[in-house]
Amino acid sequence: MPSFYYRVAHHDGRTVEGYLDEENEEHARALLKSQGYLVFQVRKGGGWAGSLLGGFKQSYGKVSHSEFLVFNQELLALLKAGLPILKVWDLLIERARHPAFQAALRAVRQDIRGGVSSSDALARHPEHFPRLYVATLKAGEQSGNLPEVLQRYITYLKLMIELRQKITKALAYPGFLVLVGVGVIAFLLTYVMPTFVAIYGDQAKSLPPATLVLMNLVKVIQGWFPLFLLGTVVGAIAFRYWYRSESGRPVWDRFLLALPGLGALLTRHYTIQLTRTLATVLAGGIPLVEALHIAKGSVTNREVSDALGGAVDRVRNGETLAASLADIKTIPKMALEMIAVGEETGSLETMLRDVAEFYESELDVRLSQLTTWIEPVLILVMGLFVGTIVVIMYLPVFQMAGTVQ
Repeated sequence: MPSFYYRVAHHDGRTVEGYLDEENEEHARALLKSQGYLVFQVRKGGGWAGSLLGGFKQSYGKVSHSEFLVFNQELLALLKAGLPILKVWDLLIERARHPAFQAALRAVRQDIRGGVSSSDALARHPEHFPRLYVATLKAGEQSGNLPEVLQRYITYLKLMIELRQKITKALAYPGFLVLVGVGVIAFLLTYVMPTFVAIYGDQAKSLPPATLVLMNLVKVIQGWFPLFLLGTVVGAIAFRYWYRSESGRPVWDRFLLALPGLGALLTRHYTIQLTRTLATVLAGGIPLVEALHIAKGSVTNREVSDALGGAVDRVRNGETLAASLADIKTIPKMALEMIAVGEETGSLETMLRDVAEFYESELDVRLSQLTTWIEPVLILVMGLFVGTIVVIMYLPVFQMAGTVQ
């Protein structure tokens, strides 16, 4: 989803600025107004500089998933202890170490003191508290079993963190190999090869063609390196701006899904995100249409998220969940069949959880297979690159040795 900068005011006059992800500006304004804010300004990104600033503020201003998990574990423990709600927030504020998050907690405590419910107070800070989290707490407040609902959300958050860690670990070592390989190649071309260029400089006409090509490449790199570096930075900025744009994000997400191998992994990942989130929201007693709308926002791929928007409308018009999701190509057929069975037997929540667990197990197997194959392939490719450069550098030496014999 695109990011929107907002500047709003609380009922007590305090001004708040931040960024939130919504489908369009109208939805962003409506969300802020529904949370009781006086909206001064809402604008999309703010150009490439605003896009970069927004990305920095979002990454710096938000607590990590692990910190948010600890916060909720502390909140659950304090609620179970039976402490007064304002005392709970006082203790949470004292324990918070993240400045922006601590400021948000102070605002939440002030709103609660003014008579606002905890869920409504948290909803006024969408940059820190996701819609799924707010909806879960609201369901717990309405049903009177807030600790139980919060425990369910903590379990969900742990599973999502674990899923993210699995993918990160699977990609960490291959990424490290690529960085090391690129570093070695860069060292050979920028430090070692110029030495050979100086040695072979007087014999350029008699050098092997491959060595001449490599020498010319080194000269080009040396002469154009500042411009190349500047182009890389500008390209990265342009890509980031394009990626965060309304038209760029869906194209990139669609491209990722179409990649051989990686697309299949991502398909399972997004299926897990959808089914795990939907199961958690339904367990809180939230109606299916609203639950599906919330789960739609938890899917990080724009292509899949946009397709889920159509599914929300179809469920609202009376279709079953399985039939509404059938047109979304990224959702596996087996998952649809299991969801259909869950609807027919009245155990949709349980079946959604089973779907998530099944694809989590399958994702584990596929990630293991991917790392098993990709590591030796990367080592072989990097070895070929480095070996080719070294052989080309020493070709004149081999040629001279042959001439002496």
